[in-house]
Amino acid sequence: MSRIRATFEQAANEGRKLLIPYITAGDPNLKLTQEILIEIACSGADIIELGVPFSDPMADGPVIQRAAERALKEGVNLAQILDMVAQVRKSTSVPIILFSYYNPLLQYGLDRLCQKAAELEIDGLLVTDLSPEESGELLGYTDKFDIDLIFLLAPTSSDARIKRITEVASGFIYALSRTGVTGMKQSISETAPRLIKRIRDFSTLPVAVGFGISTVEQVKEVWQYAEAAVVGSRIVSEIEVLQKEVDAKELVKRVGNLVREFCYK
Repeated sequence: MSRIRATFEQAANEGRKLLIPYITAGDPNLKLTQEILIEIACSGADIIELGVPFSDPMADGPVIQRAAERALKEGVNLAQILDMVAQVRKSTSVPIILFSYYNPLLQYGLDRLCQKAAELEIDGLLVTDLSPEESGELLGYTDKFDIDLIFLLAPTSSDARIKRITEVASGFIYALSRTGVTGMKQSISETAPRLIKRIRDFSTLPVAVGFGISTVEQVKEVWQYAEAAVVGSRIVSEIEVLQKEVDAKELVKRVGNLVREFCYK
């Protein structure tokens, strides 16, 4: 059993739901990303999504796009991110998922990436622009190195697509709370619970809901019908604001405090 699935099972046995924070690697720099990762792991994050910056982030809203731009201006690349994760692993065993577009992974080399990820105990890959029909090569490597390959499903997904994705996915299913790009919203679409119900018709995998989850109330709402809530843009926005206002130590502390607020049961 993967560490991701073990984390979900342990939470279920404890009668609680999971929080999955997202941050962009290299924003504002890799040294601070390392410190933030360790801090949010200590602040209650059950699983962490680590975004790989990309120059054409089609699925991301303006907050995460700006974070990627800042990271790319720092010259951050996938090889450096993996080196940084190696340092993080000296301090925490919280599961980490690389959240990426396909191009950076191809450029690095899929076999090489999965072998390195396994060495670093990176637990999963989520490739936003990879369809199940085109996932065969990567799936071969993730299976070989026991890494979960996680897929996105949107409220507009057909039953046929849900069935196809649940046949190849592992770890959990990432359900989008709405269509469109990432970003903070005032409310969660009523289509999200219906999507979860449809997914459960085809799979017993845990479901995490993301895109637009930005308040404690929204996290609690998601926990009513899914096993996990993903919070991304809210945390990335906090990092964006704080890097202009406070020093590095205070930034890390405040991001940790924000994650603690979301973890409040």
